[in-house]
Amino acid sequence: MKIGQFSDSFLPIVDGVGRVAFEYSKHLAINNDVSVICPMKDMGNRGQFNFEVIDYFSKELLINKQYELGLTIDPHYRRILDMKHFDIVHVHTPFIAGIEGIRYAKENNVPVVGTFHSKYHDDFLQITKSEPLADFGTDAIVEFYNHCDEVWTVSKYAAETLHSYGYKGDIKIVENGIDIRNIKNTCANKAKAMFNINTKKPTLLYVGQINWKKNIKLILDACSKLKENGFDFNLLLVGQGPHEKEIKKTCKQLNILDKTIFTGPINDQELLDGLYKLADLFVFPSDYDTYAMVVREAAIAKTASVVLRNSAPSEAIKNNKNGFICDNNVDSLYNILRKNIYDRAKLKKLGEAAKDTIPVSWDEIINDVERRYKKIISKY
Repeated sequence: MKIGQFSDSFLPIVDGVGRVAFEYSKHLAINNDVSVICPMKDMGNRGQFNFEVIDYFSKELLINKQYELGLTIDPHYRRILDMKHFDIVHVHTPFIAGIEGIRYAKENNVPVVGTFHSKYHDDFLQITKSEPLADFGTDAIVEFYNHCDEVWTVSKYAAETLHSYGYKGDIKIVENGIDIRNIKNTCANKAKAMFNINTKKPTLLYVGQINWKKNIKLILDACSKLKENGFDFNLLLVGQGPHEKEIKKTCKQLNILDKTIFTGPINDQELLDGLYKLADLFVFPSDYDTYAMVVREAAIAKTASVVLRNSAPSEAIKNNKNGFICDNNVDSLYNILRKNIYDRAKLKKLGEAAKDTIPVSWDEIINDVERRYKKIISKY
């Protein structure tokens, strides 16, 4: 098959959508001809990829410099894309790249699959501070998915979210996968040395956007309460985002800045694996995410997670069996941390259970994706 993967988020961005688009492309390209259509960004040596990147001119977004605003009227880009003859288009975002994917599909009479990844209403509300404007943006999202021939989400929670926005069509749930791998002790040693981590103390880890919408304040408040009650620990916040300065300021106000390490974004997979491995507990109380690849990555490293009740990440967690589930309040998260961060034997047992029960390999997921693509093409 000749497949076009369209995404506004791609390497070197390390957010969930960009990483999923990359993994789809990398694994599909083993048996298929795959092209990624995305905004122009410095990705390093493209010879390392087994797929083609077709990028268009873009400019850094002022409100969030992690992302780019693309212009698909770029004539050089258009000439290259017009030479492509995809059998199917898959759009991962409902913005410039996604709209471009639908345009290409309709003009070339090929089917288009759209995956709903994010709680866009929350994004619009955070940016605009206006409920009517957020509702208007959400209506546009629904209209976008109405133009797709098949709509996928990555979890039941995501499907419920899209339906709550007003989408009336059928939704197929196609989960994300993970690269099943053994993480070596050398990776943990590398991470320990890089960030000067004292592993005699319990280490709490968060990986994701440094953005208030990820419920990071709950982590900071619980850690502040831990310190007030005499607990010693490391808190590692891995990633980048628009609220890093505010979050550092809050850490100082809560008197936990001395316990907290901001690593910035990490593109070195071995280094990130090392952080997962040396962490005693992965803390991810996000109600924003419609999936949580980071919870799966922690599980690969035999590190259990604590997640929010009734969230998408909680779909993979059985409380006190392969992780922990907390309520969305400080006392609930604090009590889980207080009772467990020094019980390394228990955390080790839960981490091993997490590895056995949570991850699903990308190979398994992509085999299913290929079957679905072929079925859509034949029906179309």
